[in-house]
Amino acid sequence: MILLASCSSVSPDWVIGPFERIVGDAVIKPDTSKVFFCPMRGEMVRWQESDTFNPAATLKDGKMVVLFRSEDNSATGIGSRTSRIGYAETEDGVNMSIAPEPVLFPADDAQRDLEWPGGCEDPRVARTEDGLYVMLYTSWNRDTPRLCVATSRDLVHWVKHGFAFRDAYEGRFADMPCKSASIVTKLNADDELVIEKIQGRYLMYWGENFINPAVSEDLVNWTPILDGDGNLLSIVEPREGKFDSDLTECGPPAVHTKDGIVLIYNGKSKETGAYCGGQVLFDSNDPLKVLARTDDPFFVPEADFEKTGQYVDGTVFCEGLVRYRGSWYLYYGCADSFVGVAVSR
Repeated sequence: MILLASCSSVSPDWVIGPFERIVGDAVIKPDTSKVFFCPMRGEMVRWQESDTFNPAATLKDGKMVVLFRSEDNSATGIGSRTSRIGYAETEDGVNMSIAPEPVLFPADDAQRDLEWPGGCEDPRVARTEDGLYVMLYTSWNRDTPRLCVATSRDLVHWVKHGFAFRDAYEGRFADMPCKSASIVTKLNADDELVIEKIQGRYLMYWGENFINPAVSEDLVNWTPILDGDGNLLSIVEPREGKFDSDLTECGPPAVHTKDGIVLIYNGKSKETGAYCGGQVLFDSNDPLKVLARTDDPFFVPEADFEKTGQYVDGTVFCEGLVRYRGSWYLYYGCADSFVGVAVSR
């Protein structure tokens, strides 16, 4: 069964899509059979037992790889369990081969203070032209969520680098709650998304309550851009009366197109509580300048699996975008409980 994704009747030419759900069900679900030895708890844990959601996606060896947030059953309530990042491969976008153990998780390492006991959440992944994968994820110690960086050459073995803004402005933002970052990418000669420098530096958009840009020389250490008063520069904010009236949270890596830089983001409504997908276009020559923004969501929760789970108000939380065999594959979290996929051919 194919379910059409909702979008406005006339989409701007610059928008990526439209997208269709290619199956009438989630493509990654909880699984009680997968266990691994948890170094934090010192025992075997069913790490994929309760919920699987909010996925990143990229390419490796001619296949799509989906890196998804997975929660154990150690507690009840959103944010109360431990999250780990699982690994899945697919050649058709739907049928997943899921690794038996997570690939990123709270361990007895240098990030212990940031990741224990809540874990590693909500990854976004992009790769450089020479094959370095960069993950931006949320570390959650159940006190302060922080945007952290990890890198890998194979998507399985990761080097954690810690808080992305740790050294910026002499540590001014060391204790700042922050999450959700989208590195700017482009399509290369092989029609694959790779990280791109903008005006000589790497650029990402990040944030949840509003969107702020940050720059980097090395993809590990990032510096948020400030306004004239020395505060975080806000370039996209919630809009009263629209689908994004409560939050504007960055989605998958942004894409530099002929029209400008397109960022898919997740808008939360004050009125309904639902998370829907929106898009915003930034100027290629001035990537802090908004050229256009969708008034209506291009993707909304419709299917039962997008409204049944931890978050019953409905969620299509876009986090993974892949260009694969000439099509766009969008992977998204469903009601904080499952992973779904939609395609634009």
